[in-house]
Amino acid sequence: MKQELRWKPYVWDAPRPTTPREIALLEQEWGVELPTEYKKLVSTHQGMTPTPCIFASGKIKDVMSVLLTIITDPDKRAYAVRDSYGILQPHIPSRIYPFAMTPGSEHLCFDYRASPGEPRIVLVTVEMDIYPVADNFSDFLAGLHDA
Repeated sequence: MKQELRWKPYVWDAPRPTTPREIALLEQEWGVELPTEYKKLVSTHQGMTPTPCIFASGKIKDVMSVLLTIITDPDKRAYAVRDSYGILQPHIPSRIYPFAMTPGSEHLCFDYRASPGEPRIVLVTVEMDIYPVADNFSDFLAGLHDA
């Protein structure tokens, strides 16, 4: 039986919802339409950690530690999608955008290179290697599990 995804605070002590306008501005900046399921999720759970949180990238298991924030908190910039994108962008192909991080500062990203309508999910390592994780965001969430 599939375990229901639960969210708890990580970046802040309590949830900090984002607005559809803030999400639309990010989509405009990146020139993409983010997955609907992601937009619903990030609007209420940005900066939070999921349970279960383990995902597979090939034969390797990893942990999604935090859903990056759409809003930028000056004291928590390391968890903001825009700051993460700024770090990754010079080192990876275009059309790859971060949405979450692992405990090792690797990034889970939307990969729009092959599918502009529905991006694949990839893991970008600290070495800037790119590994496939899931065919889409829904499959990624459905694949999260416990140890």
